[in-house]
Amino acid sequence: MAASRGAVVLKAVKKVIVQFCPFETNVRSTREFLIMVGSEKVRATNMNCEVITEVKHDRSEPTVDITFLDGERLVMKGSKLTTEEMLSALQTRCSAKDPQAKAGDKK
Repeated sequence: MAASRGAVVLKAVKKVIVQFCPFETNVRSTREFLIMVGSEKVRATNMNCEVITEVKHDRSEPTVDITFLDGERLVMKGSKLTTEEMLSALQTRCSAKDPQAKAGDKK
């Protein structure tokens, strides 16, 4: 997958909100996504990007809500996706919004 080959780049991302109930059985992929996006290396790709974690105890479905710089939003339901699928969706959108990333992919 594209996300597993290259590093995650948050250049086109304004805010990432990760919500989950830690006591549910279907939160693993969402928590792994949070670990990847919240790492120092990834955060360094856009220091202005907010990564917000909302831990709830209400049996709610795990979700990732990403807001891009142009106002577009991407909402993913973590219970139905793998970590790789979520990272791939994020990278696909980020690459489409960054002309420099497109030029780098063609080389």
